[in-house]
Amino acid sequence: MDKRLMIVTGSANPELAKEIVGPAGVYLTECISKTFADGERYVQISKTVRGADVFVIQPTCNPVNENLMELLIMVDALKRASAERITLVIPYFGYARQDRKAAGREPITSKLVADLIHTAGADRVVLVDLHAEQIVGFFHKDVRVDHLYANSVHLKFIKSLGLENLVVVSPDVGGVKRARAFAKKLDDAPLAIIDKRRNPLEHNKAESLAVVGDVSGKNCLIVDDIIDTGNTIIKGADLLKKNGANKIYVCCTHPVLSNNAAARIQESCIEMLITTNSIPEDPANTCHKIERLSVADLLVDAIKRIHNNESVSELFE
Repeated sequence: MDKRLMIVTGSANPELAKEIVGPAGVYLTECISKTFADGERYVQISKTVRGADVFVIQPTCNPVNENLMELLIMVDALKRASAERITLVIPYFGYARQDRKAAGREPITSKLVADLIHTAGADRVVLVDLHAEQIVGFFHKDVRVDHLYANSVHLKFIKSLGLENLVVVSPDVGGVKRARAFAKKLDDAPLAIIDKRRNPLEHNKAESLAVVGDVSGKNCLIVDDIIDTGNTIIKGADLLKKNGANKIYVCCTHPVLSNNAAARIQESCIEMLITTNSIPEDPANTCHKIERLSVADLLVDAIKRIHNNESVSELFE
């Protein structure tokens, strides 16, 4: 393409952006972002972006509302500065778990966030391992969406562990599709499911009731997209142990790890948590059981393909 490629980052995960710019063949475009005394966010793009193909790297992780607002303001700044195309690279999409109404008088906040992104003026969005794939359909038709999967990042590392007698475990019925995709690429490993019940009015709380499938004497790999407080995944691991499982590994893409989740994982029967840097690491909330893999190469490939008007879906074929 004739238009130049530019990459800008917000304050949510600048380290990931720094991993991306080198392989993408560009420098990181400086962005001034600060907060006024009353909490208002101010953003200024330091270089001209007129006619440029601009990619903004910004997960909407904790603090979710501040990072989301900064992202929207950056889009507005780029739009008013005459960027030719604005693509948001959101490795972690906050509010993704509010994708439906589970009770009366509830919002569908992920749809609201998609509407805000369209109103701000974004042309395209790149997302990684959405909690619910229907969120892709929440975006306005003028906002193109590319949904990336971190399977390739996880699987390369998992295969390097050389785990024998492996069973892939879905932490609930809703995650069976994700777990089955993993199992297929791990030499068609057998699949087990944890029967989990959740009270829709008690968020971040779930009760693991039973295991469907044979895990006795097996090494187990629990596959999930998000780990927040860690309570549910730890209960699931305990249940697998009670059913005779050997070593238990957990794989997820988005390590939210709120409320000292890392400390609880450290004390649990989980052997290792394999995750990514879609969310930056909190030095005060980590443990030696957590293995973080980088999604930078995946995002670089997607950015290059989008910039050159090439197929993104071919990355997963």
